[in-house]
Amino acid sequence: MSKLDHATIVKRASRRHDEEAHGGAWKVAFADFVLALMCLFMVLWVLAARDKEELSGLMSASGGHVVNEGRGPRVETVGGPRGSLIERFPMPARGSGGGPMAGEQVGEVQPREPGQRVRYETPAQLQDLAELLKLMSEQAGLQANLQTIVTPYGLRIMLHDTDREGMFQLGSATPGAKFKDMLRRMGPLFAKIENSMLIVGHTDARPYAGAGPHTASNWTLSSERAAAARAHLMDGGMPARNVLQVVGMADRAPFETGDAHASVNRRIELLVLTEGQSGAIAAMFGAPTDQHPLVPGVQTEMPSLDVLAALRASLLKASQGIPGLQQVMDRGASHPPVTP
Repeated sequence: MSKLDHATIVKRASRRHDEEAHGGAWKVAFADFVLALMCLFMVLWVLAARDKEELSGLMSASGGHVVNEGRGPRVETVGGPRGSLIERFPMPARGSGGGPMAGEQVGEVQPREPGQRVRYETPAQLQDLAELLKLMSEQAGLQANLQTIVTPYGLRIMLHDTDREGMFQLGSATPGAKFKDMLRRMGPLFAKIENSMLIVGHTDARPYAGAGPHTASNWTLSSERAAAARAHLMDGGMPARNVLQVVGMADRAPFETGDAHASVNRRIELLVLTEGQSGAIAAMFGAPTDQHPLVPGVQTEMPSLDVLAALRASLLKASQGIPGLQQVMDRGASHPPVTP
C-alpha cells in the first residue's frame, strides 16, 4: 500500500461569509447614530443658552435677577396681559398721604400687593422719587446725564446730553444702548405710581440742512425722540395710561440760555405731575367741565331793572363829593341795559 493511501486530508472551513455578515458595518452605523445624537444635544444646549441669555437681559433691565423668575408677578409689556412687577425699587414717603409708609430706606425691597400704586404729591415725596432716580442713574453709569428739580407742579426729570456722551445718535431718534437701558429700568418704577406724566423732547439750535415746511427739522426730531422715550419706558413695564402728553419743543425752550448749542439743551424731560396739575392740563385740552366766575359775585345773566335801579341809587349816594362821577352815572342812566 502506498503512502498516498494513508495520507490524512484536513479541510478547513472558510469564515469569509461570517466576517461579511458580522463584520465592521455595524460600527459605522453606531458611529453615525452617536454623531447625530451629539449634534442634537449641541442644538438643544445652544437654544437653552440663548433663552437664558435673553431671560437674564430681561430681568437685568427690570432690576431683578434670574433666580426671581417665576416667583411673583411679571413685567407688564406692551400689548401683553395686565400685570405688575415685584417691587425692585422702594418709594419712601414722609408723613401721611397716599405714598408708602415712612421709614423705608433707599435700596430696600418692600413687598406690596399686586397692582397697588402710589401717588406723589408733596415736595418731600417728590424728592424721595428723585433720590431713587438718582440711584438708578448711578447704577446705569449716567449720573452726569440726569438732573431732577422739584417744582410746584411736580417733579421735573431731565435726561440730557453731555460733552462726553449723548443719548441719541446724531440727528436720529435711535437712543444709545445705555440710555435705552436706563429708560427700561425706569419703566417698572413708573408702573408703581399713579401720577400722570408729560414727555417733552428738546434739541439744540443747530438747524437741519435745507429749509421748508415739509422737510426734516428740529420739531420732528424732538417729537420723534419724545415718542421713542415713551416706547422704551413702556417696554420696561410702564403702562400707557401714565402718559398724559408727548410733545416736541425743538429749540424753543433751551435749558442753557447763554449757549443755544450747549449739550444740555439736547434732552428729554419727564414731568411727573401732581394730581391738580394733571387735572388742569387735561381740562385745558379736553371738554370743559366746571365753570367758575372770573370775579366773585359777578353773575352771567342780567339782573332785573329794580336791582339795577337800587344799585344806581347806592352809587349816586356814594359819589357825592367826587367830581365827575355824577356825570358818568347820568350818561349811564341814559343808556339802560338791554335785557335778554
